[in-house]
Amino acid sequence: MSAADIRENLTYEAFGTAVRELAQTIADDGYEPDIVLSIARGGVFVAGGLAYALDCKNIHLVNVEFYTGVGTTLDMPVMLAPVPNAIDFSSKKVLITDDVADTGKTLKLVRDFCIDTVAEVRSAVIYEKSQSLVKCEYVWKRTDDWINFPWSVLPPVHKAGQAPKENREAV
Repeated sequence: MSAADIRENLTYEAFGTAVRELAQTIADDGYEPDIVLSIARGGVFVAGGLAYALDCKNIHLVNVEFYTGVGTTLDMPVMLAPVPNAIDFSSKKVLITDDVADTGKTLKLVRDFCIDTVAEVRSAVIYEKSQSLVKCEYVWKRTDDWINFPWSVLPPVHKAGQAPKENREAV
């Protein structure tokens, strides 16, 4: 088995533990975010769990496209519409959440978007890889393995008897 074949397998149960432990680390650090900013899609799960655990009711979402497949990316990540209004973050403490800081390019894009308007910005991820451009303040686990997340390991569901999207003809 080569290093490329090694997988970190996160289960839903382990994810629950990870979010609670990550929230405890944030609370123990004394950081009380006014806004949890989720990077969709994987960060949505993290944001919801952390927002509940930290009793923060203000959640925003930013859609960023970077990965186009397993191990394939765009040259640079791009924010997709609707882009949040930066004025909504003015003078707020923001916690950016994602499932993984892999290259760090997505986190850097979102952090740079916030940095000039917020009081403070920090980031929290379940996993951080060594090559990440952004070193997150809060990390549950560091790994350089490929991560199988419970929400992305199975193919999308489709109506019984209907072919998946990629096999359907354009209407």
